[in-house]
Amino acid sequence: MTESRQKRSYDPEGMRRRLLDVAAQAFQTRGYQATGMHELMREAGVTGGALYHHFPTKKALGLAVIRDRVAAAVDETWIEPVRTAPDALDGIAGVLDGIAAGLRQRGAVSGCPLNNLALELSLADPEFRSAMQAVFEEWRAAIAARLRADQAAGRLAEADADDLAAFIVATYSGAMAQAKAQQDVTPLEACARQLMRYLEGLRTGA
Repeated sequence: MTESRQKRSYDPEGMRRRLLDVAAQAFQTRGYQATGMHELMREAGVTGGALYHHFPTKKALGLAVIRDRVAAAVDETWIEPVRTAPDALDGIAGVLDGIAAGLRQRGAVSGCPLNNLALELSLADPEFRSAMQAVFEEWRAAIAARLRADQAAGRLAEADADDLAAFIVATYSGAMAQAKAQQDVTPLEACARQLMRYLEGLRTGA
């Protein structure tokens, strides 16, 4: 192998991304505590030196998964679709319908990545709790901001946008937990129907 080819094959950022992808999937399907570093090395196809160069401890890897992968998943799945929809309620309905349809197609429910880790790790370590709290706060704040924009435009009745956002996130998180426990998307669909029935009652018709 030539020296130039060796230089091109050295991609530390690509290796870091691969490690995060593998770890995020493992933590989602098996859980953080049940996943070993040796398993991750094998699944990512990397050496121990490469893994520990990027993530000196399992905790460092877990925090990076929350900040880089879980936060990005929430942004892609929830924040951006709600932000770019014609209005907040259309965005929320579209997100819920899309998630339910995807779960039905896959025939399995692995749960909300953020909620899974929150249930497992919130009491285990304050740094994990802080990292997950930051993602939840960004999620709620984005929904609340869109609700306020619709209220200001006269499309939505006055209500506490922060409380509504917390209600929406909690409804989805709880519904996903039930769907995961039952391995059935029905609880999510039922909660989505009731949530949207309530939210549609806040439309002003403007």
